[in-house]
Amino acid sequence: MLNKKDIAYVLDCLKDMYPNAECELVHKNPFELVIAVLLSAQCTDNLVNKVTKNLFQKYQTPEDFLAVTVEELQHDIRSIGLYRNKAKNIQKLCQSLLDNFNGEVPESKVDLETLAGVGRKTANVVASVAFHEPAIAVDTHVERVSKRLALCRWKDSVLEVEKALMRKVPKEEWSDTHHRMIFFGRYHCKARNPNCPECPLLSICREGKKRMKQKEREEYAK
Repeated sequence: MLNKKDIAYVLDCLKDMYPNAECELVHKNPFELVIAVLLSAQCTDNLVNKVTKNLFQKYQTPEDFLAVTVEELQHDIRSIGLYRNKAKNIQKLCQSLLDNFNGEVPESKVDLETLAGVGRKTANVVASVAFHEPAIAVDTHVERVSKRLALCRWKDSVLEVEKALMRKVPKEEWSDTHHRMIFFGRYHCKARNPNCPECPLLSICREGKKRMKQKEREEYAK
């Protein structure tokens, strides 16, 4: 596990690499954001943005999403993985907004998690991005980067990763760090082909060191 000095170094490097990192899901308001994040499960932000470009022109309110059949909504988002379940959850979410929150997306993470298709990660994203509440949403990139850099343990669950980061990252930096870790995992420390040779964190990254040693052995064996 990293010590405080190493953690500070990680945070500084991420800030230097991605000073302007932010949510890449295109949206104009909290309602569009919660729909976009729901759609992004097991899907890339780029694909979601392609779909929501037309989707948000056709549907602008909860009532709009409920005015069509679920089959029509499924057709509108058919290029996105799990589109059948996501369409059903969107309509359930919209009905809950109308029934329980006067048609508005709630700011509370507890309330957000009562909405269909909204788990802890989505609630954290919406609370952070839409309502500027400090939060760390642990997606696949954040989890991978945290474990590779020993910010948490390999066996930690997603919730345990989140709690570890909340302990180790200053609260005022939670949201920015979340976005920077996503960018780092998405564009540099990739799942299958991380850019270890050019990584400024290689000196403290246990996974990176292992990969570099393995690469050296493979080169030597040729």
